[in-house]
Amino acid sequence: MPETDQQLPVAVVGAGPIGLTTALGLAHYGVPYVLLEEDPTLSSDTKAGTTLSRTLEIWNRYGAVEGILAAAVRIDEIGDIDRATNTPRASVQLAELVNDTQFPFVINLPQQKMEPILAESLPEPVLTRHKLTSFEVRDDRVVLQLETPNGPQELEAAYLLACDGGRSKIRDALGVKVVGETLAERYMLIDVVVDLDVDNARDYPYLAYFADKSEWMVLIRQPDNWRFLFPLGPGAEPPGTEDMLVKVKQFIGEVDRIELRGSVVYNVHHRVAEQWTKDRKVFLMGDAAHLITPMWALGLNTGALDASNLPWRLAWVLRGWAEPSLLDGYEQEQRPVAIEGSGEMAEAARKYMAQQRGAVTEDTGAWATAYNRTLLSVRLDVEGVGDWSMVATSAAPPAVRAGDRAPDLALQSISGRVTIHELCRDSFVALYFTDVRRRPEIPLNDSPALRHYAVSRWDAPHDSGLRDRSLFDPGSIATNRYGVPADSVVLIRPDGHIAAVGPAAPGAAEELYTRVTGRPVPREAS
Repeated sequence: MPETDQQLPVAVVGAGPIGLTTALGLAHYGVPYVLLEEDPTLSSDTKAGTTLSRTLEIWNRYGAVEGILAAAVRIDEIGDIDRATNTPRASVQLAELVNDTQFPFVINLPQQKMEPILAESLPEPVLTRHKLTSFEVRDDRVVLQLETPNGPQELEAAYLLACDGGRSKIRDALGVKVVGETLAERYMLIDVVVDLDVDNARDYPYLAYFADKSEWMVLIRQPDNWRFLFPLGPGAEPPGTEDMLVKVKQFIGEVDRIELRGSVVYNVHHRVAEQWTKDRKVFLMGDAAHLITPMWALGLNTGALDASNLPWRLAWVLRGWAEPSLLDGYEQEQRPVAIEGSGEMAEAARKYMAQQRGAVTEDTGAWATAYNRTLLSVRLDVEGVGDWSMVATSAAPPAVRAGDRAPDLALQSISGRVTIHELCRDSFVALYFTDVRRRPEIPLNDSPALRHYAVSRWDAPHDSGLRDRSLFDPGSIATNRYGVPADSVVLIRPDGHIAAVGPAAPGAAEELYTRVTGRPVPREAS
């Protein structure tokens, strides 16, 4: 990727999963960055363990997914079990998503094992023991004051990205309030070594939710142990080691051997910052922007959406390919997802687990349920009119709309198989759903910011002049999945979300690009 002319780096504060993912995104787009962490090492605490398909897509775009998958356990079924009767209800079958994503599964991998893999994928190391003490926002930069192993230092940055967690000092320094609630109930997470596959075979799905009025539980198969998550009542003291193991056996029954590996208790939040940006120079991300009940893995994975949305915007502005106003779309799109999307969904899921009133019900069909539970269903408010959604409700995939995450299907280029997300990983992409036999007008690919491709079930003849920018769609699989009218253009952003859908008139894609970015399409240097 071309590097920006801007010499100042982007300062990312906090090297948790969101800070690491954000730094990976900046590096992917050629944006210089500095990743600062005040602790001497990455986290070793027992934390989040399930990563959803949408986050895997983001890590794939940023070149970090292979190491993650090698270390993780992949799961194509999410179980739903009534604890009182130990009988399964309809499970979530993620194989329903094979025509939507390259990752029709979720993974289990503890955060303390995930973070080093992400860090190893970075081109520049994490600067540990670098504590931000203060900062000043100026017209063209942010000036940071740091405590480092070499004493006080000053760092000038193009932007400051706050990935410093739920107790964000950057958010506090901006005077931004957090609204919402912290529940009296807390969650306890226990990691145990126990054989539930051979000697004490239970055959539960490797991710299973046990709903119960008195005490629910989530069972998570980690790569080399089992994890249990359950609620602690208001004011209840965490159980001791023996009591913890007794509690686990109340769910799984007697076993021949069980060993406690680790545990943690954490508070349950549904709180969101009232403001996410300051002067288009400081941005709140992840837990600094939103604290969400970690049900259905909606905590870390919602933060990953932030780390998908912002880096490409910063790159486009720094390169001069977009107006600074493009940065406003980050809060416009992500804040409602956190407040009314993930937050409300997680709270409804919590009530479902406890069989309380207001519980979420999933009666939308197998495909929609799988789509929702993997965060592939997120539709962003790309046009700024309040039109967004977190939930697919149709029994079968509907036609795509502006704001949808683009379904990632395979097509055939002149050099072989390519997926739609591969096409847009570095630029905007205009897909023209058409019939190449009729020699449609497809612009030349002469811009690093926007690429054009015809999509057709007819392979472009060699005398058509379209071989270099035509994608063969055998059986019209991708065409049917996108469901747009014939001779439509679908403009896809670098983050894999659809910017616009419209008729494929001459110059239409360029006009749509300018409407999104505020600037004309840049051309390749001659």
